[in-house]
Amino acid sequence: MLKGFKDFLMRGNVIDLAVAVVIGAAFGAIVTAFTANIINPLVALFGGNNVNGLSVQLGKSDKTIMDFGALITACINFLIVAAVVYFVFVLPMNKIKERRKKGEEPGPSEPTDVELLKEIRDLLAAQQNHQTVVQSTDVRNPKV
Repeated sequence: MLKGFKDFLMRGNVIDLAVAVVIGAAFGAIVTAFTANIINPLVALFGGNNVNGLSVQLGKSDKTIMDFGALITACINFLIVAAVVYFVFVLPMNKIKERRKKGEEPGPSEPTDVELLKEIRDLLAAQQNHQTVVQSTDVRNPKV
């Protein structure tokens, strides 16, 4: 029972799903705090004296602000999360899978197409020879 549960957990899809949930929940707050307190001030620095940093206001309403700084921040958030997922979860799992494969013995190799065709040819020839022998030894229908 435990071996089956272990095999279930070690399947790629379950691990991928678990990684996504853990990363989304645990690292979301850390990455948001990092970008809000470190990255956003740096992005706003390049935006000049404007309070909104790298943004453009298209109309007189606050709803018409195109905030490029928020887009850059979201991209940086994504890159940080992707790097953490890769280096903390995916890379070690791939190493574990490689180590497991090294311990396995390779199974019998599959025959090639040419080998299969030769086997079929030989079987057909043997079958044809067998039918010829049966027909020539048949007393009711002797071959002339």
